[in-house]
Amino acid sequence: MTPSTIALITGGSRGLGRNAALKLAAQGSDVILTYRSNRAEADAVVAAIQAEGRRALALPLDVGDSRSFDAFAGQVRDALAAHWQRERFDYLINNAGIGTHAALAETTEAQFDELMNIHFKGVFFLTQTLLPLIADGGRIVNVSTGLTRFALPGYGAYASMKGAIEVLTKYLAKELGPRGIAVNVIAPGAIETDFGGGTVRDNADVNAYIAAQTALGRVGQPDDIGGVFASLLSPDNRWINAQRIEASGGMFL
Repeated sequence: MTPSTIALITGGSRGLGRNAALKLAAQGSDVILTYRSNRAEADAVVAAIQAEGRRALALPLDVGDSRSFDAFAGQVRDALAAHWQRERFDYLINNAGIGTHAALAETTEAQFDELMNIHFKGVFFLTQTLLPLIADGGRIVNVSTGLTRFALPGYGAYASMKGAIEVLTKYLAKELGPRGIAVNVIAPGAIETDFGGGTVRDNADVNAYIAAQTALGRVGQPDDIGGVFASLLSPDNRWINAQRIEASGGMFL
């Protein structure tokens, strides 16, 4: 029997990370997911995955604190040995993030640093720290945003970090190619989650505006994105590498 693949998903307890975890489990992967503070949410996702017959566990992680990454990698190493009798996992999804809405003229240095630490520095150094635990032939998926292609006032700092992630993705793909590791980036459009305070989901005017600017005529749902992660990580898409894949329903065409 072919061993199960193992996916490590940061921010897998809620939103797009939760949906990606469930979709990957349905596709046959076991899952290690991280959460920052809400253990109950994380445990609920683990239980849902286990109910589907897959193995899963949740580990705490603050992706904005790079000083914690060595200890986190040790926890992952121990979990792999204890639960899977393996030394490496297959897929890393750098999903965890926050949303900050502020005009460039009003963005504080504290807001900028928080975005940088979570969305760029955290992704860079967490990936670096976990590289010895990723199997040769494995895959990495980073998360960007449609806001790197089109500009909406108030998201300049956030989108800039994601632009850096798109460049980083190409360099990771180039440097990890000798290990057979493919690296891609998914760029969701506006999705109805609690991200950024749930504005897209809860503000009817914002929701209607985005729907009117989207070719498919509605705002995205988490189910629209989780399946993209699962599809990209399927065996059929192994040859896709160093690509930015936007999943926005056709926003601002």
